[in-house]
Amino acid sequence: MSEDIERYLRASTRANTRRSYQQALDHYEVTYGGFLPATSDAIVRYLVDHASTLSSNTLKLRLAALAQWHVSHGFPDPTKTPLVRQIVKGIRTLHPRQEKQAEPLLLRQLEQCVLGLEEAEGRARAENDWPRLLRCCRDRALVLIGFWRAFRSDELCRLRVEHIHVRAGEGMQLFLPWSKGDRDNHGQTFSAPALAKLCPVQAYVDWISLAGIARGPVFRGIDRWGHLAEQGLHPNSVVTLLRGVLELAGLSAEFYSSHSLRRGFATWATRSGWDLKTLMQYVGWSDGKSALRYVDSMGGFPGQMRALQLIPGRPERLP
Repeated sequence: MSEDIERYLRASTRANTRRSYQQALDHYEVTYGGFLPATSDAIVRYLVDHASTLSSNTLKLRLAALAQWHVSHGFPDPTKTPLVRQIVKGIRTLHPRQEKQAEPLLLRQLEQCVLGLEEAEGRARAENDWPRLLRCCRDRALVLIGFWRAFRSDELCRLRVEHIHVRAGEGMQLFLPWSKGDRDNHGQTFSAPALAKLCPVQAYVDWISLAGIARGPVFRGIDRWGHLAEQGLHPNSVVTLLRGVLELAGLSAEFYSSHSLRRGFATWATRSGWDLKTLMQYVGWSDGKSALRYVDSMGGFPGQMRALQLIPGRPERLP
């Protein structure tokens, strides 16, 4: 029974969160030399010692991990005292840091990436290079679905074939049993449109047909001989994959990350006239501040891309 309880308790917290919290606790106990349980004064000294070297977001994560440890072990939470809160406010005032954000992958860059992958697919077919053909086809589907659905890297890696329903000429439904925005793990269904250009639906069909995937993870590792892994890609591998796609297209990849797809879509939607509420509903944001962090409102949109449209809530293929 105790093993079952522990299993459900672990399932209630995301693996990434558990990993981040454990790293935070290790930093406090091992690197810093602090003791648990901690007092409010000890937390203040820890914050002051790292105020100039760690970002406020990192310190916030460390405090959340320490708070969770104390509460879960039945101790008073030393991070919630007025003194700790004042120190955190003072650190933000005296050590302001601009939050680093990945560059958004704009639509013209997405088009270059897809063109580069399609050309590489053609060369791989001509040369009978099966592993390279698989990778290019997989990467094309991942980039297009990631952009048009504004998915996080972990969401892309958790997509499963049995949770995706394709409607020819219309679009596709993608079900995620849980996601960061779905705090209670009710599961969410997302729509992706069928488009005249840069179509995520056709890219998905091309990929699973070529790879012969009927069940399990959509996006998987591929070894040097063209064998597909049984498990899905690790979220940390998405940034390397995306940068490889950018380099293949002749684009500088230095400032891009897996969030570039999400930011790119938010930027496209904003420039295309979507209001914030529509964007939040489509992407799945519940907090307007979170949405605004992703939006790049600078500049206009290339005229040649105006033929590509995406209608919120009604995926369709253009004539």
